[in-house]
Amino acid sequence: MVAKPVLIPPQQAEAATRVGHVHLKVADLDRAIAFYSGVLGFDVMQRSGRGAAFLGAGGYHHHIGLNTWESAGATPPPPGHTGLYHSAFLYPDRVALGRVLARVTAAGIALTGAADHGVSEAIYLDDPDGNGVELYRDKPQADWPVDAQDHLRMVNAPLDLQALLDEAAAADG
Repeated sequence: MVAKPVLIPPQQAEAATRVGHVHLKVADLDRAIAFYSGVLGFDVMQRSGRGAAFLGAGGYHHHIGLNTWESAGATPPPPGHTGLYHSAFLYPDRVALGRVLARVTAAGIALTGAADHGVSEAIYLDDPDGNGVELYRDKPQADWPVDAQDHLRMVNAPLDLQALLDEAAAADG
């Protein structure tokens, strides 16, 4: 039996609140590290025995936790079940997003989608355990699409992946 939810008056999170990290159950720790570090470029900040690792960017203690504590050798949950839809990793600009797209492409990883959302540009793929991953960059807030009442109007337009790759290649000379 599911408990009846308690209605709590809406509260607003502090403006500086951010998602700090995602912690994933994986089937094979080394395979997951190879993806998140070798392809996406996160640094392994710490390994905890053979069962867990913590990866970060820019010296941060961790943006990603990986463990096999309850999932070593496991399979992904079947479609139609609850769970993680995707984790999303914010890159600072188009060049950085183009660079990670080039690494994903070079690794032979298939994309599951790509979109210009008006507020951001996003690339979608799955990690080796079938977890959805979004790689994106935000557009300047002044460029976000709004309607006549100044309400945000996100879109789902095509993203020119080749232009993204070309911009990264030009920046790298």
